[in-house]
Amino acid sequence: MTDARAIIATLRDGGHPGREDLRWFARGLASGEVTDAQAGAFAMAVVLRGLGETGRVALTEAMRDSGKVLRWDLPGPVIDKHSTGGIGDCVSLLLAPALAACGACVPMISGRGLGHTGGTLDKLESIPGFRTGLDEAALRRQLGQVRCAIVAASADIAPADRRLYAIRDVTSTVESIDLITASILSKKLAAGLQALVLDVKAGSGAFMKTETEAEALAQALVSTANGAGCKTSALITDMTQPLAPSAGNALEVIEVMEVMTGGALRTRLGALTAALGGEVLALAGLATDAAEGEGLVTEALESGAAAECFGRMVAAQGGPADFVDRWPDRLSSAPVMRPVPAPEAGFLAAVDGFRLGEAVVHLGGGRLRDGDRVNPAVGLAGLPEIGTEIFRGLPLAVVHAQSETAAEAAAAAVLAACRITPGRPELPPLVLKRIAV
Repeated sequence: MTDARAIIATLRDGGHPGREDLRWFARGLASGEVTDAQAGAFAMAVVLRGLGETGRVALTEAMRDSGKVLRWDLPGPVIDKHSTGGIGDCVSLLLAPALAACGACVPMISGRGLGHTGGTLDKLESIPGFRTGLDEAALRRQLGQVRCAIVAASADIAPADRRLYAIRDVTSTVESIDLITASILSKKLAAGLQALVLDVKAGSGAFMKTETEAEALAQALVSTANGAGCKTSALITDMTQPLAPSAGNALEVIEVMEVMTGGALRTRLGALTAALGGEVLALAGLATDAAEGEGLVTEALESGAAAECFGRMVAAQGGPADFVDRWPDRLSSAPVMRPVPAPEAGFLAAVDGFRLGEAVVHLGGGRLRDGDRVNPAVGLAGLPEIGTEIFRGLPLAVVHAQSETAAEAAAAAVLAACRITPGRPELPPLVLKRIAV
């Protein structure tokens, strides 16, 4: 008879629990039969001993199946994208409607800000009235009518992960590739996806600081997702600097709207959106290969088809019906806007993305503790790319703040985060590597 103690002991001694053992444990996490102490011991045993690839797939499937798993009858393939998080990363807001315009259906289950990185739901909630909490009936209705929705996970999606994640957070067991993989994929696969593309970040603004760390996670995610029956590939992408020139919720929505309505496609943000979209359209059979898919996503953005889908999604989820036409009037602005003068001339050689992300959090654009309210208007704008020529006294960035005191602290953080050198550095590539089975 399966019990938590036997499963933990097997892991402790270097063995691998069977598929049914892991299914039992996931159900116990969801039901409460597994205690907090047992869940913590399980997590620590996985950190120290690992599950192996077969065990990682089994745990992912077990956590996926601990709650509701959606099934769809829609006119196009059901696909999605997941990012491991970074600074100025607002790709989801562009990609979901662009994929919908290309014939896919996108039930994008997203999260809030985590640590120094921004959250897709927080960005969307800077749009007045936008609701991220849809019940299943509303989600199904919207997918049928609009083809895309960006929502929070409901309580019945992967409840085992919700329980285990909270325990990992307080037991120093977050940084396990096995547990990270199962956590990410259990929620995504519960959405009933046929194809998934992963954006695994590497660099100062990412959780994985080196390309080697990012590649290890990407390999685990791709092999596990495919092992669980979902066609998946990953791009390892550069996060040595912010993806967009702004960081902050409403400010990033502005960047998104400028790409969709102002033709700002020749940016790192636009380029990565097209690259990720090309990957997943090829996986889903809507393009013959990633290059053709990239062209389709670019056309959806350039033609206004993606903007039209985005506007319909915003209206369906409670936002203004005229948002695409009137977005400059609909987003809140901060009372203090302070330029940060460059202290010297030269070229931007390096950026500490973590410092910039923390600056946004301390401005009020993220959470320092559970329950904090996010200020949608604050953040950093006008951030230069690495390699940009800098002129002494001209702005390195513009701080959007609630007070002069907060603006001063953020300006100091921007200066500390930027390194200026006499010579022009080489611009890092945006896509570092592709990972597939």
